[in-house]
Amino acid sequence: MILTLSCPDRPGIVAQVSTCLFDGGANILDAQQYDDQETGRFFMRVVFDPGRTRPEDWREALRPVAEDHAMTWTLRGRRERRRVMILASQTDHCLSDLIWRWRQGEIPMDLACVVSNHPAETFPHTDLQGVTFRHLPVTAETRPEQEAALWALVQETGTELVILARYMQVLSNDLSARLAGRCINIHHSFLPGFKGARPYHQAHARGVKVIGATAHYVTADLDEGPIIEQDVERISHRDAPADLIRKGRDIERRVLARAVRWHLEDRVLLNGRKTVVFTD
Repeated sequence: MILTLSCPDRPGIVAQVSTCLFDGGANILDAQQYDDQETGRFFMRVVFDPGRTRPEDWREALRPVAEDHAMTWTLRGRRERRRVMILASQTDHCLSDLIWRWRQGEIPMDLACVVSNHPAETFPHTDLQGVTFRHLPVTAETRPEQEAALWALVQETGTELVILARYMQVLSNDLSARLAGRCINIHHSFLPGFKGARPYHQAHARGVKVIGATAHYVTADLDEGPIIEQDVERISHRDAPADLIRKGRDIERRVLARAVRWHLEDRVLLNGRKTVVFTD
């Protein structure tokens, strides 16, 4: 099982959690922790073999510890798979990559459906065979109705994580709030950086030496959500905008895939406007 927790820092947290697990017959397989000196909060991720104790009994055993330390905590089976919805627009490199990794078993998720504001024919190079696809077109006038249909689909499919795989629509404040902590976006630059249209052309015009991508949780503040993962690649004066776009797509794919996998493996804990990421 995987236990994650955050709480105000004070002596004895690790000892109390470890003792509780030991008393219940658990074997700790991996443990990572972090004490944020700035905020005074403590973060921990523990992977353990539960032995013969049932999950519901573990929750009851850990509840007094959590209450004693005012913890925000989760407990999940290691083999439990979350249901995931992927949203995409016309650009499909991230969508194709996630589907490929899902089929290869690299990302532990159940794909609830793929949603786009464009029809399925928009993605001729993406293998959507066996994937539930929903076309939800949107205009400025129909955005409230489209988002209502999208939210209904999230509830209908039991979606636990929404991925904006280059979904080029801005979610409303209301929908962003409903999906808080469970909606990941891939941004086509190393934030903070060149925002708005044609970021790679802006970067080329400025003669930048690195380009990058940022995966972050979605909030009402556009592109200001807690950052999960970033990566960069060096470029030179020889690179044209088309080269930056090609290299940028590669960065976006790997950054988004890492962020999604880490979220699904309970490696990402929110820390205000930031995240604590216990990488593997």
